[in-house]
Amino acid sequence: MSMKNTRGAYFQPCETSLYESPLETSEEVTPFFPRNQPTNLQPIRLKPISIDTRIVAIDVSNIKVGETATGVLFAIRGAVVWKEKKRYKYLRLGPFPFHVTDENRREIHNLFRRFYFGMSNEVNAPSLTYMQMRMSSLLERWIQMAVCSTSQNSIILWDGSLTAGTVDSPVNVVSRLLEAARKGLNRVLAFSKMTRLRLFGSCLTDCVKEQEPPCLIEISGYTQPLLSQVRFLGNIYVAKLANGSCSFRLDVDRGIPREQGVEAVQRLLGNELLLQSYPETLRLAHIYSTFTANEVIGIQRFIVQKCGLKIVAKPDIRRILFGFYGKGPEG
Repeated sequence: MSMKNTRGAYFQPCETSLYESPLETSEEVTPFFPRNQPTNLQPIRLKPISIDTRIVAIDVSNIKVGETATGVLFAIRGAVVWKEKKRYKYLRLGPFPFHVTDENRREIHNLFRRFYFGMSNEVNAPSLTYMQMRMSSLLERWIQMAVCSTSQNSIILWDGSLTAGTVDSPVNVVSRLLEAARKGLNRVLAFSKMTRLRLFGSCLTDCVKEQEPPCLIEISGYTQPLLSQVRFLGNIYVAKLANGSCSFRLDVDRGIPREQGVEAVQRLLGNELLLQSYPETLRLAHIYSTFTANEVIGIQRFIVQKCGLKIVAKPDIRRILFGFYGKGPEG
């Protein structure tokens, strides 16, 4: 549908440099740590629980593939990886290419919302700059709902946090996801690769540097942020689960008892490979969803042939203006 008006138009492919980071698909909101309310930094020592448990991980990526005179072309893809009986399996969904313009962005955005979450109310779509990120987020939530609704007695790993109330993560949607997971006796753990959270002036993940793994540090004493619509639906921990220099913010579904959340992390330890404290299933989900340069070229060629587009070279403004010194993302 989004490509129906592009036949015969001019198409400017984007460079396929792997150094250009794709748009992020999540938004983090910082909790407020009152100065007069001390935070408990006592480590929780973990012991692996080797009872056979299914591990499922979900990730989604997006990439811009080009521009036309009226809009932008981008692609999104999701991946589900699961480990069961010591074997890894995966499912890829996509890539799904879209041509989004100012004229069709509202229609496409609301169609996704209705199809994936049954939201009948019409809302304003984001600008073209943010449509790529929003569509990717909607696909990710849909995959999460499918996994949470069909899994039983599993540990489900998300990329990101359990913060809700942002544009990409409405409270009612994230609450439904977690409720669906709990009905199947699943446990949702969300790993954040990067965090802006700070405690006592330092990055939150630095507080476990001197601790021996595997351990968790529960971050208590924070309140809800100043934005009243934002909710933290998970208990926040700093996780150092294996040897190495990395640690992560880990959100555990707040709707389950604290002891069951810690037990879920111990089951993860007993059933999963952890390199630099990061689960292998989640690492593989990221790899299988991420676009390579060759795939972007293939998508561009498919679009050109399918829609009869005419390729034109995109002028490099930085090179035109600055010559040899025109380096950077566009250089």
